[in-house]
Amino acid sequence: MNGLFLGIDIGTASSKGVLVDAAGRIRARASRPHETASPHPGWFEHDAETVWWQDFRALTTELLAEAAEPVGAVGVSGIGPTLLPARADGTPLRPAILYGVDTRATAEIAELTEELGAEDILRRAGTPLSSQAVGPKFRWLARHEPEVYERTELFLMCSSFVVHRLTGEYVLDHHSASQCDPMYDLTARDWSAEWAPLVAPGITLPRLAWPTEVVGTVTAEAARETGLPQGIPVTAGTVDAWSEATSVGVREPGDTMVMYGTTMFLVDVLTDPLPHKGLWTTCGAFPDTYTLAAGMATSGSITDWLRQLSGRDYTELAELAGQAPAGSAGLLLLPYFAGERTPIFDPDARGVLAGLTLGHGIGELYRAALEGIAYGVRHNLETMQAAGGETNRLVAVGGGTTGGLWTQIVSDVLGAEQSVPQETIGACFGNAMLAALATGAEAQGWNPVVRTVRPDPARHEEYQDFYLRYRELYPATADIAHFLAERQRD
Repeated sequence: MNGLFLGIDIGTASSKGVLVDAAGRIRARASRPHETASPHPGWFEHDAETVWWQDFRALTTELLAEAAEPVGAVGVSGIGPTLLPARADGTPLRPAILYGVDTRATAEIAELTEELGAEDILRRAGTPLSSQAVGPKFRWLARHEPEVYERTELFLMCSSFVVHRLTGEYVLDHHSASQCDPMYDLTARDWSAEWAPLVAPGITLPRLAWPTEVVGTVTAEAARETGLPQGIPVTAGTVDAWSEATSVGVREPGDTMVMYGTTMFLVDVLTDPLPHKGLWTTCGAFPDTYTLAAGMATSGSITDWLRQLSGRDYTELAELAGQAPAGSAGLLLLPYFAGERTPIFDPDARGVLAGLTLGHGIGELYRAALEGIAYGVRHNLETMQAAGGETNRLVAVGGGTTGGLWTQIVSDVLGAEQSVPQETIGACFGNAMLAALATGAEAQGWNPVVRTVRPDPARHEEYQDFYLRYRELYPATADIAHFLAERQRD
C-alpha cells in the first residue's frame, strides 16, 4: 500500500505519534504531555474529550504538517483496560476510570470473587480479579453512580473511543476485551454469555475484532476535525503494551517483551492460554495467540525519585552506579514503592532498603535500585516459566534501554541475552505497523535488532545469592509493610 501509516498512542502521562513509510522508516514524530486526575485517594481518571481526543487531534495536526506523502491508514492504542461510559453517539457521561492504578472497586472485587468463585474466574477469564479488572468497576459504577449507569449506552476504552470518533464504529479488540475480567471467556474468545450480563446488566457490549483488522474508515466529520483523508482505513486498536510488543517483533510463541519505563511490563506470547494466579493471561494482539503478562508497579519511577532527591541527572547517577560493585556493596532493595502487581498482587507491599550503612553513597543506592528492579523482572519471568511460558527470546524496549547500564544489570541478573531493536519509541510505532499489516503491507524488517546485551558470567554468579535473599525479603517484611501502609492511610 502506498502512503504513510499513522500510529498514535495515548499514555498515562503523555501521548506519542509517528508517521511511518512502507519501508518502516519514521518520517515524523510528535509527543504531548497531559495530566491524570485523582479526585479521591485511589481514584485515577482521564477526561476523554480533553485528554484522549484532544491529544489525538493535536498530534495528528502536528504530524500531518510534516507529511510529504498522504496518510493511507491509521492505528491507535491507549492505556487499558479503562471504563468510559458514554451515550449512543459516543459522548462521555463521566471521566474514564483507568486501569489497575485505580483501586476504587476493592469491595466489588471481593464480592464478585465470592459470587463467582476464584477458581472458576481463573479457569474461564484467565486472571484473578484485581484492580486491573473492568468487571468490578462496572459494578462500582452501578452502585455509586446509578444515574450515570442508567444512561450508559456504550462502553468504551481509550483506543475504542478514538476509533469510534474516527469511524462511528462500536468495536473493541479481543485483547482489550480479555482484560474485562470476568466478562470475557478466554477459551471461547467471546463475551461470556453467562457472566457479562451478570456483571454489567443492561449494557450492550461492543462487537469484537483483532488489532490486525480494519474496522472502519475515517468519516467526513472526523476528517474535518483531524485533517486526515476521508475514507482511509482505521484498525481496531488495542492496549498500549501489546502495541509496544508488536513494535519490536514480539509475535511468535516464546517471544517476550521487557519494557523499561516508569513501570516494568513483560509480555510473553503463547499458543494456548495458561492461567496463573500470579499473572495476567489474555488474548494476544494477533489471532490464534495468547499472552502471559506481568507488570511491576514501580521501576523507572524509583530512579526518578532518586534523581530528584539527589539533585543529580541520570547520566551522573548511571556513572556513579557503574563504579559500584555488583550487589551495591551489600545493599538490597525491594522495589515495592507503590505496592506491587505481579506476581504478588499486594497493594500494601512497600519498598525496603536492607543493609544500609554510613559508608554507602548515591552510586550504591542507585545501583541497588536498578538491581532490585532486575530481581523483580527475574521473579516475574520465573513465574511465567512456572506457568508454562517459554520466554525463549527477550526483546528490550522503552526509554530505559538507553545508556546501557540498566539493561546490562538485568541481563546479568537473569543470565540471559536481550535484543535491543533500532526503534524503542514503543506503542505508536507498533500501531503504525498494525495499520500496515491490516491493509496488506508486509512490514517485514521494519525494526531490526541493532545490539545484543549479553550477561557477564561472573556477575551473574555474584547475583545468585543476592536474588535468593531478595525472594526472602518480602515475606520477611510483609507484616511490617502492611502495618505501615495502614498508617499511611490514616
